[in-house]
Amino acid sequence: MEETILVGDDLMMGPPSPVVPQEIASHVLQGVDLCDGILRNLFLCLQINDIEPFCQDEIALYKQCSERRDKEIRKRLQDSEFKLGSSMPLDEAKERAAQLEAEVTSLERRLILASGVEGMEGFRQRWSLHGRLTDSKYGLSSVI
Repeated sequence: MEETILVGDDLMMGPPSPVVPQEIASHVLQGVDLCDGILRNLFLCLQINDIEPFCQDEIALYKQCSERRDKEIRKRLQDSEFKLGSSMPLDEAKERAAQLEAEVTSLERRLILASGVEGMEGFRQRWSLHGRLTDSKYGLSSVI
């Protein structure tokens, strides 16, 4: 049976971690395991061993933890956006929706521009922008 060796790029397989607005960060992140201890252990392992094949357990643990964390944060962000949209006066909710639509349009344009960037830098830009675009669309659907 063939064994799969995880590398750092395997941590970039799903969407990137969501961006949490500073105004609601304390509320959204309260009680969420931020995986900082596991990440610290991963960096320590990489510092000691210098290559990824010797840190398989740490990479796998961090990947599982970060996926769980990001899923919880996305759910909380969506809930917060929905509560915000339903508690706002109609004019403010429309203004918030217009703000999110403008953000989606801007991210879509930046994603098109990033498609011209080659190599790993282009991949990272597209990966990050795609994740932010997806999260912004979810936020927009929660407000509308």
